[in-house]
Amino acid sequence: MKNLFIMGNPGSGKTAVALGIAQKLRQEGYAVGYFKPVGNARGIPGYQDEDAVLMQKVMNMEAPLERITPFRAGPSYLTGYKQMDNALENIKSAYEEISRDCDVVITDGSFYPYIAASCGLDSLSLAKEFDAQALVVIKIEDDFSLDQAVFYNRYLENEGVPILGNIFSNVSRPLLAKAEGIFQPILAKMGFKSVGIIPSRAEISSPTVAEYYDILGGEVLAGGDHMNHMVEDVVIGAMNSESAFTYLRRTANKAVIIGGDRADLALAALETNTSVLILTGGLYPDVKVIARASEKKVPVILVHTDTYKTIERLDQVSRHIHHTDRMAISIALENVEEYCDWETIKESLR
Repeated sequence: MKNLFIMGNPGSGKTAVALGIAQKLRQEGYAVGYFKPVGNARGIPGYQDEDAVLMQKVMNMEAPLERITPFRAGPSYLTGYKQMDNALENIKSAYEEISRDCDVVITDGSFYPYIAASCGLDSLSLAKEFDAQALVVIKIEDDFSLDQAVFYNRYLENEGVPILGNIFSNVSRPLLAKAEGIFQPILAKMGFKSVGIIPSRAEISSPTVAEYYDILGGEVLAGGDHMNHMVEDVVIGAMNSESAFTYLRRTANKAVIIGGDRADLALAALETNTSVLILTGGLYPDVKVIARASEKKVPVILVHTDTYKTIERLDQVSRHIHHTDRMAISIALENVEEYCDWETIKESLR
């Protein structure tokens, strides 16, 4: 039995890669299991890790969610530190149940690879525990993304975790040529290989307004029935009102982050292709903003953090594929088939 441990940061697309590989392996006759040892916890009663729900449904797994994801960590998970003595044993027990009768287990890493490192439950430690190969999924945003890939690969190599390879995921069109012509050769020169370059597609990579709300919290002042709008870009409303309209027209399907007292910018944004208005500082907007947003069917979210802290939290926002989203599930498979070195991936799992 082989174990493939897929690691990456939020927004990298690692769960979409896991979904695509799992579907492809099943097509080729493999018995495949899915395991996420450390899931996300959001402090919401009854909340279940969305990735675990997705994979349980798509793969028709009989295992209950609490065994697919036996441990969950949120920002304050160490509050219950004394009750965590058996966490690793519980994870190992759940893994044994999930892996029984499987040819391959796809293990999905946590939000960040370092999550729960203070308890020895980070992705690298668990990959070693399960004798797994690592597949590193990197979202290409700029040259620092390659540095991140090199850093993760060196760390895995130094710790003795075998590396299947790297997948550059959610690569924007302007960076595709650079990823293939520069990033890939540099990685190879350093002794690490890439097994895929997956272009960005809004249908599978762009978070929805609801996923922004999950991370930012706050109050929905308008457009609550339209939280499924996709957000492809973020614009910070720091311009003056004279130049606002021209500037805001340059970007479509965007989240616009502005102070709640900037009614001029809010109204200008609503006259362009805007997916959501995020108002900061806990300042309630002019009633004209709410009325116009309702007419335009644009959600308005009021958060009580300042603009700087709100922007900081955006790194945690990522797209989660829902098990009813047949198009996104199909795209995940297509990406593995069309943009990944499938023969290398399959050979490593034999």
